[in-house]
Amino acid sequence: MDEFSRIRYWNEQRQDDILKKSLGVIVDIGDDAAVVTLPYQVESKRYQFETLYTVDTMVEDIHFSSVTTDYEHIGYKALASNLSDIAAMGGIPLHALIAISVPDHYSIDHIQRIYNGIYNCANKYKVAIVGGDTTSSPHSLIITITVIGTVESSKAILRSGAKSGDIVFVTGVPGQSAAGLYALQHADKSQYQQSIVEPLIRAHQLPEPHLLAGRLLNASNECHALNDVSDGLISELAEIAKASHINIIIDEHQIPLSDHISQYATQSGQSLFDWVLYGGEDYILVGTASNEHFASIQASFQEQQLQLYAIGIVEQGNGEVWMESWNYQLELKERNLIVNRGYNHFI
Repeated sequence: MDEFSRIRYWNEQRQDDILKKSLGVIVDIGDDAAVVTLPYQVESKRYQFETLYTVDTMVEDIHFSSVTTDYEHIGYKALASNLSDIAAMGGIPLHALIAISVPDHYSIDHIQRIYNGIYNCANKYKVAIVGGDTTSSPHSLIITITVIGTVESSKAILRSGAKSGDIVFVTGVPGQSAAGLYALQHADKSQYQQSIVEPLIRAHQLPEPHLLAGRLLNASNECHALNDVSDGLISELAEIAKASHINIIIDEHQIPLSDHISQYATQSGQSLFDWVLYGGEDYILVGTASNEHFASIQASFQEQQLQLYAIGIVEQGNGEVWMESWNYQLELKERNLIVNRGYNHFI
């Protein structure tokens, strides 16, 4: 099967024409370039809209392995990681481009399953796949996805807006993806209760971008800084602290934990807080918001049955992250500077 036959095989009739039309798609896969209108860039009562661009690359044996991830999950996660970047800006994803480089050890049907995962994610979050590129690769499978989104003018939530006195928050439980990866890599999951391990494995293989949470934070007008947890909670907090020129103080006892991750850490003999603080690939959101308005933001999350946890505060400083914990011997709270050791491709 030649290149163009493969493109048709992997992409034809995968998305509803009504969905694509609603997202402004005029010409999609099959020509030299896609043609789209941007349906959100129109006059509204309050805002014009700006365009968001994000791109992520996933490389076999660095970002994923077929040993720990099904082909459908590889595709799903490749798109979900991009959508998470749009969520972290408070935006709306619209269109995606897929570039895939395929080595000989992947069959046409293996790649079809990867595309199944991509389209499952795209259809779930109403994103139109409008084009891309397909090439051969000498060694590893490489997937690069570009997502184009939109956000109200001057309302993109940046890393650089945190203010002294803000509440630091997360929109979910960190560390579950890392725990799920450990379960897949190091143990026969039958050693542990399925009810404990399976939610952690799902968190790793099928992470959910927190797009609605990003939109609620955007609508509040009181979220000052935002990031998504792709490289680890501490790494993302450090990025906010440095970009905003402040210090972040997190309270060890306020960080949300699930029964699944706590029980599995105990059973497997692993460090719970290594997963929670440094694990990454959770794709929850972490950020800062006005102390005065935080309760009303929490209420908006509760209305949508979403999680929002306060885990610390912002203070004046020079870009550091500190952990506050209770010293039971001295019966007082103490602070310790946290060294950032989240995931880095070049270290």
